[in-house]
Amino acid sequence: MGDGDVQRALVKIVAELEDAKIPYAIAGAMALNWYGYRRVTTDVDLLLTREGLRALKERLLGSGYLEKFPGSKGIRDTENNIGIDVLIAGDYPGDGKPKPVSFPDPAKVAIAGETGRFLPLAKLIELKLASGMSAIHRAKDIGDVVELIRVARLPRELGQELDASVRAKYDELWLAVTAAKDEY
Repeated sequence: MGDGDVQRALVKIVAELEDAKIPYAIAGAMALNWYGYRRVTTDVDLLLTREGLRALKERLLGSGYLEKFPGSKGIRDTENNIGIDVLIAGDYPGDGKPKPVSFPDPAKVAIAGETGRFLPLAKLIELKLASGMSAIHRAKDIGDVVELIRVARLPRELGQELDASVRAKYDELWLAVTAAKDEY
């Protein structure tokens, strides 16, 4: 996944989370990269519980990390000057309004990878689709799924693992990507 400031910030925060035994899952572009779609990013996205965020802040604030603003879910790694955005288990992606898809408990879903614990592929896609479908300002999430289907050559059957509320959108995107494959 490279050796830039973002990657160093990821390694550093993962080490802290592991040491403190705080359940987490890497999400966002860093997870996309792990699954084969290389996308540049300027921050780290982590899934935590509310208790996990509280414990992380107690452990780190003032020692190389600052809140983005008072009361923020996000923190900043001051050594690498990288933002760490926190997604909270139980919250809803995209517009934040209740929907069938919510952020899961990382202790129940995270899978081990070489640089930390990640959201499972189907869950990452499900969350990105729910986000992009509910908020126009999150349209990039739909694009991320398109690129992941294309680059990682995801199977159509993966859609069967997704929540019914996003399944048809995955199938629509999968069909569009495979129909356009000659254009790439």
